[in-house]
Amino acid sequence: MSPQARYVTRVLKAYQKLPGTLGRVLRQDRKAALDFYRRGVTLEVVHSAFVLALARRAFRTGDDNLEPIRCLSYFAPVVHELIQEPPLPEYLDYLRSKLVTAGLLQSA
Repeated sequence: MSPQARYVTRVLKAYQKLPGTLGRVLRQDRKAALDFYRRGVTLEVVHSAFVLALARRAFRTGDDNLEPIRCLSYFAPVVHELIQEPPLPEYLDYLRSKLVTAGLLQSA
């Protein structure tokens, strides 16, 4: 398997397991993962974007009836944000632990 195929597979498997998604992979999701690869986005940045976006959804105030995340492209603006202004690793660890405690992510 090529590095590109491994990358795309890993991104899509992680995306598919996320809470709040449809739990399936569409053609546009494969295109988005391939775009991340071609742009040189690391798997660490993609996974960090998952954590940050899920935390923002989970811990926001207001309406609890959020629509499901329908495609991987939902995370593209967060990926861009993390590339432009990476947060402290401790902050992402904190968010990850909050999501685990809330039962939204499995511990690594």
